[in-house]
Amino acid sequence: MKKGTKKAIYFFLRLLFIVYVVLLSYVVFFSERYGRVAYDTMQYNLVPFQEINRYLSQIKTITFTAVLNLIGNVIIFIPFGAMLFIWNKKVATFFGTIILSFLLSLTIETAQLVSKLGVFDVDDIILNTLGGFIGFIIYKIVYGIYKRRTKQ
Repeated sequence: MKKGTKKAIYFFLRLLFIVYVVLLSYVVFFSERYGRVAYDTMQYNLVPFQEINRYLSQIKTITFTAVLNLIGNVIIFIPFGAMLFIWNKKVATFFGTIILSFLLSLTIETAQLVSKLGVFDVDDIILNTLGGFIGFIIYKIVYGIYKRRTKQ
């Protein structure tokens, strides 16, 4: 691949990553459609798997809110894990991705707690971190396929 083409692709991917971060911020802090509510007091759940278990125990009567909470919190972090290599290949490792996904999620949840725009939920941190991990796996698979095809 030509150097100019590679630079253009990285530029496009970085731009795409910025768009992702802006959309993530919108969904997390401003989107009323996704249940973003302003509270009078700080709302939080510090018990791991409490909300996950609650939603899974009601699997027969699964609601949009349950799907959004369980699957949405995973899906929303997949691009983060998949595109982390764009900024720094050294941190785009298994542990680097897990740690950075955790820290970004913790930052978001803390901002929600302090601003009272949403609920600080430890389960969201778990699900977001899982999403970052899945994104990392997707990146590794795609990169492996790319490497094999370019060697031929």
